[in-house]
Formats: sequence, structure tokens, C-alpha cells
Amino acid sequence: MRTQNALLAKFGSGIGAVMTEATFTHRLATDADIPAIVALMRTSIAENMKAFLTPEEIVAAQETMGLDRSLIADGTYFVIETEVGGATAMVACGGWGKRRTLYGGDQTAGRDDSLADPAVHAARIRAMYTHPDWTRQGIGSLLLDLGEGAARAAGFRAIELGSTVPGYPLYLARGYEPYHREETVAANGQVKTVIHMRKAL
Repeated sequence: MRTQNALLAKFGSGIGAVMTEATFTHRLATDADIPAIVALMRTSIAENMKAFLTPEEIVAAQETMGLDRSLIADGTYFVIETEVGGATAMVACGGWGKRRTLYGGDQTAGRDDSLADPAVHAARIRAMYTHPDWTRQGIGSLLLDLGEGAARAAGFRAIELGSTVPGYPLYLARGYEPYHREETVAANGQVKTVIHMRKAL
């Protein structure tokens, strides 16, 4: 089921840029979406992190990133789509988690796939990625609204996330407060940083 969200999008650049209302739809991801989600994640990581990290640091950060298939299986992962040239294009993905794992993909070490207790534990915001052609158009906030709303409806009273350095400004602006900075050494010798953040629902 697709739900529409109208957001103000900018097409073009400079003085001639045109502001127009782009219609984004969201729906729950399915296994059939996995190839497109993985491709979107790779493009997002490669391009959106350049302003914040060196190429070597980006490689290191990928150890804590990627697709977690349990989110799709749990029905807690969204894809954001819009029409481009008469075809439907996936422009972002992200969701929330009801398991204890805070961040990472299927390959990430230290996962805890046990279910969280809404009365005791916080829900998670998980795996948010936007295609570089569609950044700064409110899609990140849309994904946060979807995840927070669903977690609240499931009975959770707080929500947490593990932020990369590039994602930190958005989460801070959305009311998330940092409470721990995790720094570990990646396989390539670079330091990878995950900022633990929390927000009341």
C-alpha cells in the first residue's frame, strides 16, 4: 500500500532553480525490493559521505552500515518513491526496529536480534539512506516521522539510533540527544564512529 506525501522539491540549480511540489509515496519494503535497496545504499554511501569522511573512512564506516533483512521481515522498513520521467523511482529507504540491534547490516558483528520490550527498551531508527539526487528535500524527516509514528503506535516510549558522522546534524535537529560516542578500529585500520542518540516519543 502506497501513501502519498507532498514535499517541496528543488529542480535545477542556481538562480534558475525552480521550486515545485514533488509527490513522494511510501510503502513497506518487500524482499523483491532488496536489489534496488542495496543499490541505493551503495550510491548513498559513496556520494553522501564524501563531504565528511575520507575514502578510507567511508570504507571503514561500511562495516556498521548496510541492509538488515530482519527489518523487511518484521514489516518495519519503508521505501520512498516518486515519479521520474513517467517511471517510479526509489529515492530513499529507512525504517525502525523492534529488535535490540542498534545499527548495521546483516554482516555487522555484535547483533542482538532479540525482540525489545516496549515497556523497558527503546525502539530503533534504522538504516536511513537517501539517493544523492534527492537529498535536502525533507525525505530524511519523512522517514523519521514514519519510524517514530510506527514505534509509538507499537507502544514504545523512547527511540534510539546509531548515527554516522554525516547523519548527526539531521538527528540533532530532530530532537535526538547523543549519549555515547562509539569509536572502534575497522579492518583497514581506520577509526569508525557511531554516535548513540536517544529521543522520547
